[in-house]
Amino acid sequence: MDKHRIAILDDDPEVRHWLQGVLEEAGFVVTAVDCASSMQASLLAAPHALVILDLKLRGEDGLTVARELRRKSDVPIIMISGSGDETDRVLGLEVAADDFVTKPFSGRELLARVRAQLRRTTELSMPRPAGGAGSGPRFSFDGWLMDLSTRTLTHDGDACTLTQGEFALLAAMVQQPSRVWSRDQLLERTRGFDVDVYDRTIDVLILRLRRKIEPNPTQPTYIRTQRGVGYLFAAPVLRL
Repeated sequence: MDKHRIAILDDDPEVRHWLQGVLEEAGFVVTAVDCASSMQASLLAAPHALVILDLKLRGEDGLTVARELRRKSDVPIIMISGSGDETDRVLGLEVAADDFVTKPFSGRELLARVRAQLRRTTELSMPRPAGGAGSGPRFSFDGWLMDLSTRTLTHDGDACTLTQGEFALLAAMVQQPSRVWSRDQLLERTRGFDVDVYDRTIDVLILRLRRKIEPNPTQPTYIRTQRGVGYLFAAPVLRL
């Protein structure tokens, strides 16, 4: 049974209670609140593995709440909304969210998304396969060092933690800088690392990588978007 603690922020009591019921039935420990101040108090009182946050809150801006939370914590955020507007989804993912789900959705879909985010978090602590130390190439770019044998990424000696899916995507791009990659091509490189792989998963991985490695994630200089085509890695790369 899952023992992760999850925080829910939704000011609609019916939705909040339904979300809480679905998660508790699945074995999670749930903190359900109706305002940002209560959520902040709950997060300070006990560690939480994930936050579910409604985009549209009465008297509060869900995006602002998410941005403030992301400024203080790396806790995964799933944003929910009654709007199917792609602008809301893209903005939410760019600002802070790790995933975005549009109402109405089933309990089964919610649990799948929650577990996918928790897998991506817990895989950071999983041991790497043995036998590869020293056998893989290393690449450097702009103060970053990527070691494929130890599956590590550092910047001026400081470690940067990546999920396996993030590492696989970045490794593919770093090994072929200036190549324009389509989403389908990048999907093939990450398939098997992020379990719930679909077309927009690549966009989410790119956004997360930009937050972790770009000097300014809102104006990326390493991972650039080629509109209508895909992405390319624009920084000069040296193979060591």
